[in-house]
Amino acid sequence: VEDQRARWERKRSRTAKELLETEHKYLEQLDLVLTYFVTILKAKGTLKPAVLETIFGPLESLYSASHILSLHLEKGSLGPGLENFCQNLDLYGRYAENLEQANKTLQEQLRKNKSFRRFKKLQETRPQFQGRELEDLLPLPLQRLRQYKHFFRDLLENTSPDTVEYQKLAKAVKSVSEVSQWVQDIFDKRENSLQLLRVQKLLKGQKTQVLIPGRWYIREGWLLVVPSKGEELKRRMFFLFSDILVAAKPCHPLHLLNSKKLSCQAVYPLHQCSVDKVFGHTRSQGGLLSLSFPHKTLLLMSSNQQEINDWYRSLTAAVR
Repeated sequence: VEDQRARWERKRSRTAKELLETEHKYLEQLDLVLTYFVTILKAKGTLKPAVLETIFGPLESLYSASHILSLHLEKGSLGPGLENFCQNLDLYGRYAENLEQANKTLQEQLRKNKSFRRFKKLQETRPQFQGRELEDLLPLPLQRLRQYKHFFRDLLENTSPDTVEYQKLAKAVKSVSEVSQWVQDIFDKRENSLQLLRVQKLLKGQKTQVLIPGRWYIREGWLLVVPSKGEELKRRMFFLFSDILVAAKPCHPLHLLNSKKLSCQAVYPLHQCSVDKVFGHTRSQGGLLSLSFPHKTLLLMSSNQQEINDWYRSLTAAVR
């Protein structure tokens, strides 16, 4: 037991030391943005207060929370430090929610505002920036959030469960995990919106509405449709979403406007669909899937067995 405790203590000390060192580095980087951008821009009035607030969000509050955490860590009072820090964790969620708008506003100001464009370029040439741009530094808080999650978990694993500090660490791990999930959800939704928009632009005309709230993009790819009456196989692009499967074919390559687009052939709702693997169970080449809808059966084929297996899994999960 004594040996185990000594091992825990050594690992814990190492982790606490690394947490403090990386916290100092993180604070230095935040300080660059606050000193050379936020403070000077406020004083000069180059950007309107609302624009400044949109680009930098709650960065000053994040700096302040981390600064207090580092002071606690320096004194070795981990428990109270984490307790105080966790009260400010929602700042990271708010920062993530604002980040997309922050980037848009920043790019807009760089296009329109000549004096801000010159100011930004000048500040980034300072030796402290080491060739980094403002765009490289703005996502730092969210990268740091991921690091907190690992550090706090490591500290928890190497702390004796019968100590007061263990309870505080367990609470900190839970809080960081919840905020990390909140941030991840924000990014997933954003990524999903971009995918829906991309597919909508790929499809000719506006007849097929892809951009519907609550719909999730899953996957896409070329598959062969096996016709019921011995005609030849038709190669189609399929887009799988959480509620529908869309089949499309390429538009004519010489069409003036739509040569690179796809024409929607059919939209299959998944709520009354059942999926079966007809062949592709063995190690043979490729496979065949059967999709049964109330008024139609669709046979999809691929010469790549891995691809058929992946489609089978995705379709089954979407239908379920």
